[in-house]
Amino acid sequence: MSDLLTIRNLEVNFGGLQAVDRIDLSVQPGEVVGVVGESGSGKSVTMMALMGLIDAPGIVTADEITFDGKNLLKASARERRRIIGKDIAMVFQDALSSLNPSYTVGYQIKEVLKLHEGLRGDALNRRALELLDQVGIPDAKNRIGAFPHQMSGGMNQRVMIAMAVACNPKLLIADEPTTALDVTIQAQIMELLVALQKERGMALVLISHDLAVVSEVAQRVAVMYAGEIIETNHVPTIFSEPHHPYTEALLAAIPEHSRGAERLAALPGMVPGRDDRPSGCLFAPRCKYAIDECWKDRPDLFQLDPVDPAVRARCIKPLNMQMLETQGGAR
Repeated sequence: MSDLLTIRNLEVNFGGLQAVDRIDLSVQPGEVVGVVGESGSGKSVTMMALMGLIDAPGIVTADEITFDGKNLLKASARERRRIIGKDIAMVFQDALSSLNPSYTVGYQIKEVLKLHEGLRGDALNRRALELLDQVGIPDAKNRIGAFPHQMSGGMNQRVMIAMAVACNPKLLIADEPTTALDVTIQAQIMELLVALQKERGMALVLISHDLAVVSEVAQRVAVMYAGEIIETNHVPTIFSEPHHPYTEALLAAIPEHSRGAERLAALPGMVPGRDDRPSGCLFAPRCKYAIDECWKDRPDLFQLDPVDPAVRARCIKPLNMQMLETQGGAR
């Protein structure tokens, strides 16, 4: 199966800060890919670069960005506008700040439908109400005239999802879609996203801090650190047999893994900034496995399984290689 989305060597630079560095990522039609990593690792910036939402002084470069057979690097501004918002849609972290406070939620949904679907009149109204019903907003006929500040955080997030799926996108990017919501509402929003993804057969890129959610929803996971993808693998293998020390540390920090211990497991140190990035592996200053070679050269994202390009790690001493060897070989 050919990839729906292919990104090769994507970089985003903000005044000397390499926020995103050498990103390679692919997504197949209908696939759910999780992107995880701590705050500041470049998850959101990567997807915003794909959407064309990086403003000056940010500089975006890439060797390839292909979506559904179309080269987005060579596409005109008009061609990109036809794709972004229709075939590629995004649900942002904070719905209240993403929605325009000056317009009703119904008006904002209808704007998407008018721009990309050309709907007008009664058909436009019916479709907007259908979308509000589909995302579980009760009393949609009255809610459609409400302003964002008149609705709860969970309701606004549902409105954002309705806007994102309004034009039946082939790829939906959900950027921390449950941030700042109550736990019960978080579960409802995730259930809604998964149900819509399965019902419509669209691909989903889920950016999340919640490894438990990603393990239940995604088929494949990309782990990011300091602007780099440092490991990719299938679920559940990446959680049971991580190949990069950072992935291992993330998993160890889950509270359930520290039951019976006096303290929660924690990863010492900080993500390197603009002025303290080491010349070698960016994770070396925090890695308990680091050796002299780790400080010399920046490692590539090595393919660890010769027959499966999805199994990769940016490490010269990947973990759990004996397990991979018993399953069919290593590099």
